[in-house]
Amino acid sequence: MSEGTTTKSRVVIVGGGPAGLMLSHLLAQRGIDNVVIEKRDHDTIYNTHRAGILEQQAVKMLTDTGIDGRVLTVGDEHDGIDLRFNGESHLLHFPDLVDATVTLYAQNEVFFDLAAARKRDGGDVRYECDVTEVLDVESDHPGVRYQDKDGVTHEVRGDFLVAADGSRSFCRRQVPEGRYSEFTMHYPFAWFGILCEAPKSAPELIYANSEHGFALISQRSETVQRMYFQCDPEENVDNWSEDRIWSELQRRVDGPDGFQLKTGPIFDKTVLQFRSFVREPLRYGNMFLVGDAGHTVPPTGAKGLNLAFADVKVLFEALDTFYGSGSAKNVGLLDAYSDTALKRVWKAQNFSYWMTSMMHTRNDITPFEKKRALGELETITGSRYGRQYLAESYTGWPHGSTS
Repeated sequence: MSEGTTTKSRVVIVGGGPAGLMLSHLLAQRGIDNVVIEKRDHDTIYNTHRAGILEQQAVKMLTDTGIDGRVLTVGDEHDGIDLRFNGESHLLHFPDLVDATVTLYAQNEVFFDLAAARKRDGGDVRYECDVTEVLDVESDHPGVRYQDKDGVTHEVRGDFLVAADGSRSFCRRQVPEGRYSEFTMHYPFAWFGILCEAPKSAPELIYANSEHGFALISQRSETVQRMYFQCDPEENVDNWSEDRIWSELQRRVDGPDGFQLKTGPIFDKTVLQFRSFVREPLRYGNMFLVGDAGHTVPPTGAKGLNLAFADVKVLFEALDTFYGSGSAKNVGLLDAYSDTALKRVWKAQNFSYWMTSMMHTRNDITPFEKKRALGELETITGSRYGRQYLAESYTGWPHGSTS
């Protein structure tokens, strides 16, 4: 690519994570040319370890559209989750409740599969390219200006610009004040997360409410596990030895059944901050916000990547309809994109907030609130309708323009 080039494409996508690459893949399959601009290099993204619980619809997006089927061979399909409180476990069996499952498959593995598919199919994905300017988004030819890894400036123009550049979205910040609304909630706690070399402690994920705070006993593979416990947002991981971490995790799952965690060497420690955020609308001119660029949720409900894929499905359907409509372009689904996507976003925000509030314990919680939360957990687990509601929300709603 020569210095100072200008590229034209139908769709310009900023952000080469799972959301941006999935949209690029779907568009290319329909013959809609697109360019992806990504700030990081491939290996940095792949080596950024993030947990991932994929809804059945997200798995189908990967497997039904020609992405490598590693999600079915490497991913770990789960039939439910275990709600643990008062030291007792309550299994929610998803196939029985809602005829669905979820699959544990790390987000960096999803990225790896999508990046490989775009390379295989000759996709135009430009890594190590830093977007410095968003151009003319209220025109019919929006675009971006970016610098490549050699410091050379280039320009890309298209019919539409898609911001899939994450929670710190550069593109989102270019929308003038007064043209949007933002809704934010900060939580008074965070998650202390570890990766460890150990066998699975249980067949399903354990969500534990205890008097000492929340814990999540998750998994990664047969030999590597991921676990979390509720902590202060300012917690310093260096203050926690392995013995202290295991003691804290164990006391949060202790109970009369004698359940014991399976332990092993810890090789990664991090503090994961909590925030709920929504930007409305998810469109400005001919720029569309997708995934974390438009909304974030706390991880309790496992909705982040699934929401991003749902956004992608709605936007893809709108773009596919637009380009397939002949000379009289159909803009109806494009005009409806924000409202359609936001319906699911707010359903997910509600579920994530509910799960977070029900399972966690604030430092200033009153004895009444603590007992009330336990009563709520008893209500949910003691009623098939309660279990079905949680199962339906956890496994996800249909994708697309009708979601």
